[in-house]
Amino acid sequence: MDELYEVVAETVRIEGTRILATLIRTLGDVQLAEDAVQEAALAALGAWPVTGVPPEPRAWLTVTARRKAIDIIRRERTRGAKERDGQALIALQEADVVEDDLLRLIFTCCHPALSPPTRVALALRTLCGLSSAQIAGLLLTTEVAATKRLVRGRQKIAAARIPYRVPSDAELPDRLPAVCAVVHSLYTAGHAPAEGEAAYDVDLCAEAIRLAELLHSLLPDQPTPTAVLALLLLTEARRPARVDDDGQVVTLDLQDRTRWDQELITRGIALLNESLERSERQADAYQLQAAIAAEHARVPMYNATDWHEIVRLYDLLVTVSSSPAAELARVVAIAETGDLDTAFELLDPIPPSSRRHAVRGELLARRSQYAEAADELQAALDTAPPTHPERAHRERRRDYFRGLTP
Repeated sequence: MDELYEVVAETVRIEGTRILATLIRTLGDVQLAEDAVQEAALAALGAWPVTGVPPEPRAWLTVTARRKAIDIIRRERTRGAKERDGQALIALQEADVVEDDLLRLIFTCCHPALSPPTRVALALRTLCGLSSAQIAGLLLTTEVAATKRLVRGRQKIAAARIPYRVPSDAELPDRLPAVCAVVHSLYTAGHAPAEGEAAYDVDLCAEAIRLAELLHSLLPDQPTPTAVLALLLLTEARRPARVDDDGQVVTLDLQDRTRWDQELITRGIALLNESLERSERQADAYQLQAAIAAEHARVPMYNATDWHEIVRLYDLLVTVSSSPAAELARVVAIAETGDLDTAFELLDPIPPSSRRHAVRGELLARRSQYAEAADELQAALDTAPPTHPERAHRERRRDYFRGLTP
């Protein structure tokens, strides 16, 4: 029964997002649409474990969400325009749940009237279905602050009557960076979950790639969406080798590269080159990250990695778009060149985090300081609740270092 509930919950999560996009277009009211989809989801969670998942779950949820929206409107006893919007839902057909609705929604959430963090938070919640806690983790803020951003964002959209559409060419430059940030953040949330039993969320990664494909098809001449898609494909190509048959984490140096998806790699590199040509080789953060991923993807074995080139790319990345994640990755790359002194020097000013503790532990082990390395791995475990596979990996490394301690 527990497995059935998990299947139901996952189906509702995936299909609910698409239905939400269409309801928002139809109603023009984000909160009302969210409430309707939420009630439809609860109805599915109550019915499907008994009756089974219907052959067309999206159609079932769409019809139910329409009815719930009308019920909500009537309960609130608001007539006039809202009543007419509610009645208009009856005419919705399954064909109305189209990909364009998701793009309209993501551009609406990323309107320049909203602050950049609010744009990303609202899109991640409304479009991608992430919780306030997940959004807080991605934006490096508190859950309370993330929730406040979501509330303010919805209020701003309603008060400013922000239109629900893909913007004109003249409006794109103001919105495209936030849209790309949302798609990339969604993939990051799936590729490296903050917690849970799995090392990655396949469905979340697939949804991010699907949105990146849509964005690229909508704006094929824009270098940034092309670079985002390239980055996601190059990263996704390595996913089959990230865990072994027992679900345990396999680090990059030990991965079976024959399991990497060569078709994704070939396409990702082609998209990266196309993007760089369109930007006249003036690389942005996504292009640089894609270039780093391409460096890893193009070599047949770990020992053939050109770490000096990767360090050069990370140096550019932290100049163009500095972040703790990029700075930590640069530290790791520098250590791989054998320059531990510089690696430690650059590690010191990076803010404390679970990932930083883990990196410092590995660097200390390279200096044979195994007791200190084990302490850092324990600190990494204590700092944040990682996924079960990541926790198990860090525990193994901690115990290994302890075993080497004199």
